Amino acid sequence: MSENVGNAECEDFPDIVELNVGGVFYTSTLKTLKQESDSLLGQTFNGTAALKLIKDSKGKYFLDRDGVLFRYILDYLRNNKLVLPENFHEKERLKQEAEYFQLPGLVKSLCSLIATTPKAGSLSQTKVPPISNSNSLTSVTPSSRPGCITVGYRGTFAFGRDGLADVKFRKISRIIVCGKVSLCREVFKDTLNESRDPDRGVSDRYTVRFFLKHNFLEQAFDMLYEEGFSLSSCCASGTNNAGEIKAGMDTEEAKWQHYNEFIFSRK
Repeated sequence: MSENVGNAECEDFPDIVELNVGGVFYTSTLKTLKQESDSLLGQTFNGTAALKLIKDSKGKYFLDRDGVLFRYILDYLRNNKLVLPENFHEKERLKQEAEYFQLPGLVKSLCSLIATTPKAGSLSQTKVPPISNSNSLTSVTPSSRPGCITVGYRGTFAFGRDGLADVKFRKISRIIVCGKVSLCREVFKDTLNESRDPDRGVSDRYTVRFFLKHNFLEQAFDMLYEEGFSLSSCCASGTNNAGEIKAGMDTEEAKWQHYNEFIFSRK
């Protein structure tokens, strides 16, 4: 349940402000949020904007915007400059967010970056397949950066009522991605969900907290193959037939729970 706090001028904001931006939580200082007084955030937390703030059920100020991209808005306000991770593919979307928050300096920097970034399919980005006698998919797209990416999932099978369905479909709740952050972004692009592991400004770090925005294993595998990765190893757990069934879970589905991991590498 949300609470409408009315016009910002009526609110006495604390020095430390907790935000809920599209479901992603942030904590910042009031000084940072008011860093650019003419911006939407500056006007809002100075009490001069017409924007009506609301609070979520935990008392955090709620903004109905892209929670993942907001980290770059906050970084810009903290550092007064734009710093993006390697292989960042959402400049246009971030520009839209910067325009919404009325940050002309950030918009200008993004426009310059977008203008100098080759578009997909342009001559500078066209990848020429190497001459090879092999028909394997890994020879299609060469790359100079070796590395490993682990893809894992916990799954079961979807059963009908009382387990009487004629066909038992695979049921996956989430596909997890682990590896070097820059490689994961290069491979999975805008299908990668980074909300559980916000960028800390270190481009060469590793993560075990990324996951995909879809639940299609084959799509994930195709994207890895297209970037020159090949399957190196895999492992799987047994089903949960003898395990304890948690209260509230479907009995048949709980019995067939399992976990699989696939390790892909590029030399």
